[in-house]
Amino acid sequence: MRLGRRSLLLAAAAGTATAATAGPAAAGPRGSGPVVIGHRGAAGWRPEHTAASYTYAVQTGADWIEPDLVPTKDHVLVVRHENEISQTTDVARRPEFAGRRTTKTVDGRSVTGWFTEDFTLAELKTLRAVERLPQVRNRNTVFDGREQVMTFQEVVELARKLSKAHGRTIAVFPETKHPTYFRSLGLPLEPKLASAIRRNRLGRRECVVQSFEPTSLKRMTGLGVPLWQALGTTGGPYDLPSTTYRDMMTPDGLADIAEYADWIGPDKSSLVGTSLLADAHAAGLRVGPYTFRAENQFLPEEFRRGTGSTDFGDAFAEYALYYRMGVDAVVTDFPDLAVMARRG
Repeated sequence: MRLGRRSLLLAAAAGTATAATAGPAAAGPRGSGPVVIGHRGAAGWRPEHTAASYTYAVQTGADWIEPDLVPTKDHVLVVRHENEISQTTDVARRPEFAGRRTTKTVDGRSVTGWFTEDFTLAELKTLRAVERLPQVRNRNTVFDGREQVMTFQEVVELARKLSKAHGRTIAVFPETKHPTYFRSLGLPLEPKLASAIRRNRLGRRECVVQSFEPTSLKRMTGLGVPLWQALGTTGGPYDLPSTTYRDMMTPDGLADIAEYADWIGPDKSSLVGTSLLADAHAAGLRVGPYTFRAENQFLPEEFRRGTGSTDFGDAFAEYALYYRMGVDAVVTDFPDLAVMARRG
């Protein structure tokens, strides 16, 4: 989505008014401003969903770290962006697993590759993580092959270790990926996640559960942790084929979300030139847009710098825009930049 200067300034002005009427926002550490969420860790600087990525995110100021959850064949929750892992691991270069390559239909879409649900945890642990966007983030490929696939339990333990080391509570922000699909395979995500939350005694300050599927979130009520309804820009949640994300972002739709969730997570573009932020706050929901990145190709045209699509643009100006709007959190590949922008 390309936004001109006039649109951006109008959005900022409207957001300032929203922030003034929305009530208290979710604070970062010591009430310093919006929560900074490390998207898959610090995915702009390290291969995503690795211990190095999560650690760097916290070292540079992230308040929460986000693991996407998918199951193994033996029903262990591991953290990968997708269950198809050829882009995020070296599986395609492992001859012992060549026969596992297959085509599946995931949420109505045909996908070819290697899938976590066809591997035991022990087998996945033999793989190594690689940069998912090597053409965009070539600098991150230097870390290829250095990190294992992590379990959700390992992320929880790492978050607690980092909390102790840095003297502040680091929350985990797990997302249930393709929950209807995995339920159909007999590998439901929610019971395993609920068990992990109870076993680790994760409270409201240590865990927030997110999903694009309302049914998945409703299965997680009663755990005492906040729930976050993620919202796409097109289509609708796979579990509710007659519902669109556009429907969910109306005042009536937001009121429905507020019956089971505490947050919404829209694409950042959904807040520009709309009343979504104000409407969500009026419904008692907090708002955390995604995904903030620093490269030109992910920035509005007004904030691009240089000529290359992978050159860094003026990410600070984009953060400043959304902070003025009054968002309660930002989901970012570059938590260090978001924290610096939050300081002003």
